Amino acid sequence: MNDTSPPQGILITNLGTPDAPTPAALRRYLAEFLWDPRVVDVPRPLWWLILHGVILRIRPARSAKAYAEVWSEEGSPLLVIARQQQQRLQQQLDAQAPGRYRVALGMRYGNPSIASALDELKAQGCKRLTVLPLYPQNSCSTTASTHDALSQAWRRQRELPHLRFIADYHDHPAYIAALAASVREHRAGRQAGEKLMISFHGTPRRFRDEGDPYYWQCQRTAELLAESLGLTQDEWLLSFQSRFGREEWLKPYTDKTLEQLAGEGMKRIDVICPGFSADCLETLEEIAGENREIFQHAGGEALHYIPALNSRDDHIAMMAALVVD
Repeated sequence: MNDTSPPQGILITNLGTPDAPTPAALRRYLAEFLWDPRVVDVPRPLWWLILHGVILRIRPARSAKAYAEVWSEEGSPLLVIARQQQQRLQQQLDAQAPGRYRVALGMRYGNPSIASALDELKAQGCKRLTVLPLYPQNSCSTTASTHDALSQAWRRQRELPHLRFIADYHDHPAYIAALAASVREHRAGRQAGEKLMISFHGTPRRFRDEGDPYYWQCQRTAELLAESLGLTQDEWLLSFQSRFGREEWLKPYTDKTLEQLAGEGMKRIDVICPGFSADCLETLEEIAGENREIFQHAGGEALHYIPALNSRDDHIAMMAALVVD
């Protein structure tokens, strides 16, 4: 590549976050998130009535309280970490090939939007684009929804960039190695849990039955992580968290499993959430907070949450390898 060639755009994306831990901000965010048919595929007229007539009248205030518990002076944990990932990935790529890459951040819901990130890269002259959704496991409700957002943003453009879309990296050796390193570092100098719980965000079981690869990729990630750590089958388990609504979701459920383990006499457990590339409400408030309380209330003593990969050196190096490969 010569000095006059246009830079290559790198777009990293994640789910998103409200602008503030307030009911009004949560109402805007949830209205966008829950209206996505990839997330909730109930027929639109019926779902509009449920969403606007019930959910958006009740849930924003409750969710705002949960967000307030994890919010920092810099903002939402997910957005703060995503900004760090963007900056560190840009630094890593600049070190490898100065001036060749431009890294932008776009959230599927909320701000900064995917559309604004695409505009940013276009303004910098990027003619080629690599999109890296920071969802290691491919799901219709996350990865496919990101693709939808790209298509929506480009509907009125005459010229589209040459696109490379990274659909998943659930079994990438550098991803598994970074996860394993994070577990080893967390356990160093402390008593390890009697089990390692590998908890992923849940989806309706119906999605799996209709062909969504997410469940099987979660299984593969968990197996590779356990193998990398040298764990026996009795030393780890897989579960799914964050279910919503009344239909059956992927099992076993994280909260119910923690209750069962504590009831059987287990006192210490370590939990890692490999499906989250950055810590957020679902890890900090749900796992490290709510589920710890569930475990202790049922008779357990210590639940240790192992942080997401966030902006670790090995995580950033893996991201750089993905987008440059």
